[in-house]
Amino acid sequence: NDTMRIVWAYDKNEPVGGSVGPKSLPQHDTLLRGSQSLYLVQRADQDAPGPEETARVWELRNPSVEPPAIGETLYWCKVFRIPSLTRKHHLIRYEPLQGLTGSKGLQHVVLYECQDSPQVAKLVDTPGRQCYEPNSPPLTCNTVVASWARGSEGFSFPPEAGYPLDASSSRYYLLETHFTSPTDGSNAALDGSGMRLYYTPELRRHDAGVISIGMDPNWRHIIPPGQQRVISSGHCVSECTRQAFPHNGINMFAVVMKTHRIGKQVALKHIRSGIEQSPIAADDNLDADYQEYRKLGVPVKILPGDHLIAECTYNSSSRSAITLGGLTSREETCLVMGLYYPKQRALAACHSLPSLPTVLHSLGIQELSPGSNPVRIAAPPELAGMTLESRLVSYDWDNQFHAFQEATVKGSFIPLCRTAQSTLLPGTDKDSHYPYISKPYHRTQSDQCNYRKYSTEGGWPGGTPIIELDDNHIGGAARSKLPRSNSPAVEESLGLSRFNSANSLFTNIKSALFLVTPALLIWFNR
Repeated sequence: NDTMRIVWAYDKNEPVGGSVGPKSLPQHDTLLRGSQSLYLVQRADQDAPGPEETARVWELRNPSVEPPAIGETLYWCKVFRIPSLTRKHHLIRYEPLQGLTGSKGLQHVVLYECQDSPQVAKLVDTPGRQCYEPNSPPLTCNTVVASWARGSEGFSFPPEAGYPLDASSSRYYLLETHFTSPTDGSNAALDGSGMRLYYTPELRRHDAGVISIGMDPNWRHIIPPGQQRVISSGHCVSECTRQAFPHNGINMFAVVMKTHRIGKQVALKHIRSGIEQSPIAADDNLDADYQEYRKLGVPVKILPGDHLIAECTYNSSSRSAITLGGLTSREETCLVMGLYYPKQRALAACHSLPSLPTVLHSLGIQELSPGSNPVRIAAPPELAGMTLESRLVSYDWDNQFHAFQEATVKGSFIPLCRTAQSTLLPGTDKDSHYPYISKPYHRTQSDQCNYRKYSTEGGWPGGTPIIELDDNHIGGAARSKLPRSNSPAVEESLGLSRFNSANSLFTNIKSALFLVTPALLIWFNR
């Protein structure tokens, strides 16, 4: 399920003799060639709505905006009013809109659902504003509707779910665009960029929702320089899911995992009653320029009281200075966006942040001078008078890294369980620690190449077959190709049993070879 790098090449001339051998291929410099990151499994569907669906289109585009200086970042926010709808519709697909100069410079585009307020309403008929102006009041737009990042082609919802668009509950939507001016001097701008939404009055069975899980973007998220492996964890604690999720839980069916430039691995861990389940999703070969949605083969049930952890691994060996958490591409992030159903309205983002004592302890600081500006250290004595910023810059990361990593993993953190109204769920903002795990998850032999499920794609009549490696369950259209008997003999005849069908599998292979070999001989003789 990791991100794969595909190297491709083609030429107008066929190889000599139709085969690949010495001097049969043209010179490399004459080939049309390139590379591309791809998910070979868990690929999200990219099909536009078919003619049988009465889909309507809503395009949200950015106006002409002055781009930032070369290498600098701009977050631009524009508010849109929902189209005239007399009843609830379902969003069933969204895809990116390239700007007039293409998609270069675009980092991500996120659409948020807003709470009605005078501040939001007055922005509807304006070109927008910078999202994070220091003196501007925050906008109550916190519920993610759709999210696009570099490398993504968009997302099509599964046939059983759609995101609800209803003017009676939300009239305004905010489009947030993250843009960085290219350093190569190429012409790039936000103008015309945005998102295209497909929505339908034909409601599907479930209202879908989006939840953000991970580390809150903040300077307390510290990544030391010059390290091959730095781990950061963002928690969605059990008290948050206990308060927010319905009694029967939610079903997560797709995820997108986000870091910036130095992120290398991400896993969404799942703990229930102290027992670590198999990861909901994981990627050990991340590409920051390819942040596509993953469609989980079978939706994962998350119950009230479950604890979720977005664990990100970074490689900072190319950097000589610390990297802090934040919104710009030079800073880092650790977030997983999960699509699920049924939609709950209590929790929009489930993040965490290292507590200040944890950060100070990880840097060997015992106490700060109260009221000092800039912030200065009071203890231990050998650091007294030093500014916190100087400590961050001059810290001996080479010799103190392991102590730092242990302090950040085992130290306390503050849960941030945010509602759509920008408030925190009551009683959740208490110092917490990494959950006690009585039974850690260990990959079995059968899981070495696949954490959870493997979903094939292709022209299977009636849908896509799903093979669940955990228990050899075959679903979808593939089931129709099998006898209805569930006897062990039938399973072994398919060669699917991991433990008891070795002899049967060997017999099947021998039979197949006896059948295929004469056919190949006949073909070669022809």
